[in-house]
Amino acid sequence: MTEQSSILDDLNDRSREVFRRVVEGYLESGEPVGSRTLTRLMSEKVSAATIRNVMQDLEFLGLLNSPHVSAGRIPTQQGLRMFVDGLLEVRDLEANDREMIDATVAGSGDVTGMLDRIGAALSGATRGASLVLAPKHEAPIKHIEFVGLGHDRALVVLVFADGRVENRIFTPPPGQTPSSMREAANFLNALIEGKTISDLRGVIQREIAARRQEIDVLARAMVEDGLAVWTDTGDRHERLIVRGRANLLGGETPQEDLDRIRELFDDLERKRDIAEFLELTEAGEGVRIFIGSENKLFSLSGSSLVVSPYMNADRKIIGAVGVIGPTRLNYGRIVPIVDYTAQLVGRVISDRSER
Repeated sequence: MTEQSSILDDLNDRSREVFRRVVEGYLESGEPVGSRTLTRLMSEKVSAATIRNVMQDLEFLGLLNSPHVSAGRIPTQQGLRMFVDGLLEVRDLEANDREMIDATVAGSGDVTGMLDRIGAALSGATRGASLVLAPKHEAPIKHIEFVGLGHDRALVVLVFADGRVENRIFTPPPGQTPSSMREAANFLNALIEGKTISDLRGVIQREIAARRQEIDVLARAMVEDGLAVWTDTGDRHERLIVRGRANLLGGETPQEDLDRIRELFDDLERKRDIAEFLELTEAGEGVRIFIGSENKLFSLSGSSLVVSPYMNADRKIIGAVGVIGPTRLNYGRIVPIVDYTAQLVGRVISDRSER
């Protein structure tokens, strides 16, 4: 049992209801909730003085906070976490949200285009910002070619069986020649048919070791350097699609909060800490909620993230979709939106890969 669940279990019915109504009121309005407001909402008739005493006890437990003297209370980050884990009532997905997501996913085009539309739709529907982590392209490879661009630059061209072409620049071994580049390409093309980049990693290393005498030293280096750009862990950072920044920068947001939100998006655009974020997202199935400092990427901005991974036909996590917003997000509505979107995206990608 966690410390937070223990605290929640120890609350009596009145304290639990006061806590729940303060959090729900704050999530709805963004404003502190006072004792007089609660007297009209409580299921039993309770005086404002009694409610103030309960709120003081909840503040002592670290669940509520008073932002101003004589003001109402708002939940702390610990309080929000306890509410989300133990008291949040997740609604059924609303019909108009389902129709919007279905229409967005059903549009024609490639997976990247679909995910870009998903990001725009999520930010519009939730009035937050959206994060979409696109899957790596794992179609079988049809052809590889090396093209020299100078003494210290070369291009590797990868043609996939589904017609997609990717080009990446890398630094080749010193002294490469047109013949060594052709030999390297021929070596790879003899092995790659029907294989994905993931399939190739072990195969190439074993073949190079077994045929060391058959492949020129320079050609072998071209193979190793050229393939390295496809297996570089930095590549996964480039799969991030962010939409809806303006949603978090408008309205009556105080300047200090605006500065923190801008810093968050600057970090996102530089892909800072995305690797760590991906590991957290990919740690398990289902919707996950990160509140404020629970994730280093969002600690300074005070934002929350609702995110869910999506899977391919083999039940392997290949990406994620999520919504960023202030800590007073409408979690009850956004959780089912993110959950449904992730499941639908996974099904569509799986169906397309099986065609």
